[in-house]
Formats: sequence, structure tokens, C-alpha cells
Amino acid sequence: MDIVALVVLVVILIVIAKGVRVVPQQNAWVVERLGKFHAVLAPGLNLVIPFIDAVAYKHSLKEIPLDVPSQVCITRDNTQLAVDGILYFQVTDPKMASYGSSDYIAAVSQLAQTTLRSLIGRMELDRTFEEREEINRGVVMALNEASTNWGVKVLRYEIKDLTPPKEILHAMQRQITAEREKRALIASSEGRMQEQINLATGEREAAIQQSEGDKQAAINVAQGEAEAIKAIAIANAEAIARVAMAIEKPGGMQAVNLKVAEKYVEAFSGLAKTNNTLIVPSNMADISSLIAGAMTVVKSQGATARSDA
Repeated sequence: MDIVALVVLVVILIVIAKGVRVVPQQNAWVVERLGKFHAVLAPGLNLVIPFIDAVAYKHSLKEIPLDVPSQVCITRDNTQLAVDGILYFQVTDPKMASYGSSDYIAAVSQLAQTTLRSLIGRMELDRTFEEREEINRGVVMALNEASTNWGVKVLRYEIKDLTPPKEILHAMQRQITAEREKRALIASSEGRMQEQINLATGEREAAIQQSEGDKQAAINVAQGEAEAIKAIAIANAEAIARVAMAIEKPGGMQAVNLKVAEKYVEAFSGLAKTNNTLIVPSNMADISSLIAGAMTVVKSQGATARSDA
């Protein structure tokens, strides 16, 4: 009895082991029942029928990086170019990934290589270095169109390296050097041109400022002279007015007579001296008559001023 019980226990354990499946996270297991697709087990604890259901395929649902082998491509201008890249894809349909292709990884890798050769064959060598993003997008689009039946989705493709032949590489380096030298010469000439422009602009601005300064200085001088003339005129007018007022006062006319006589004598003495020769008028009475005439004019002017007032 003990042996029978032990055998029964072992059979029960085997049945339990065969009937219980624990699927890890981000994994999908394909179950076949009697050789035919039955279900896809989700992550966690799953129950199957022992000896009838069997796990046929196990797929990881994580993003998978796939290194695409390097290959030689021919560009549009008949230049050989060694290209290698890396592909990122993910299983989206475990059933199709199990039965749509015998080896979806190899299929994706081979299709990526053929698509890459086709895209590069449409471009010239120089453009292949400039249009990496376009090549990557083209590979992803072509792979997604074909990989639908394989149960996978291509997320992105990245070119790791583009390697032309050594001769082409040397020629490209010489071309780059020539282009940089050309840009350096252009930049230098533009710098000299800008320097000349700056100098000319500075000289023009300096001349304008100088002329403005001279103009303002001339204006200031003219205004100063005008103010001086005005001040002198005002001073003369005040002096004349005060003289007229002084003449009207008592004793003013006698003072005028004395002043006129002094001025006459000074003027006569200045005109009479020539080569140390003193000219004396023949009639000394002319002095008194001249003073009397001048005083007559002064008196007439004073009378006219009073009548006008």
C-alpha cells in the first residue's frame, strides 16, 4: 500500500507540475492543444491540461535590439559604402510571431539589409552622409509594412557607421580641407571689408561731429558778439540819456561848454602837429565862436526835446 500511495502521490505532483504554468512579466507563452494553437498565456499563474496542452513557444515582449551585420552598398554614383546599423523591434502578436515566420529575427535582419541597400542605391555618396535620418525612416517604414504578418513591430533603426573606401575617404578629407580654407579666406576678406567700412564710418561720424561743433561755436560767437553790441548800444543810450538829464540841471550847460572846449582843443592839437610843426589858427577868436556855435546847437536840441515832451 505504501508503494501505491507513493506512486499516486508522484503522479499527482507530476500532474500539478504539468498543469500549472507561471509566466514571467513581459513574456507571452503560446500553448498548443494536441498540436494545434490553443491560447496565449498572460504573465502570472495559468492552468493548463497536463499531457494535452503544451507550451510550444515563449516570446519576450520587451524591446529587442538587433545588430544588423555590416554590408557593402553601391551608391547612385557607383561608390562602394560599408554600412552597419542596429535595429530595435518588439513582439506585438505572439501567435503571429510563432506561426507567421519560421524565424522572425532572421527575417527582420535580412529585410533590413535589403531595404538599406535599396535606399542607398538611390542616393549619391555625399547625400548618404547628410540624409541619415531619411534612411533610418525609410528602413523602419519598409520593415513595418512587411513585419505585420510576423507579429513584430520595428520601433527604430539607426545607422552606426558609414565607411567609404580609403581613396574616397582621403578625397573627401581633401575636399573638406579645401572648403575650410575657402571659408577661412572668405571670412578674412569679409573681416577686412568690415574693418574698412567701420573706419570710413568712424571718419564720417567724426567729420560730422567736428562740423557740428564748428557750427555751434560760430553760432555761440555770433550770439556773443550780438549780445556785446546790444550791451554797448544800451550803455551808450543810457549814457546819452544821463548826459541829457545832466544838461537840464542847473550848471549843466556850463559843464557842457567846458567839455566841448576841452574836446576842441584836444582835437585841434592832434591835427595841428605835423613833423614837429605846430599849426596855430590865425584867428584865435575862432575857438570861442566855434564853442558858441556848438552850444547853440546843444541848446536848440534841448529845446526841441522839451517841446516834444
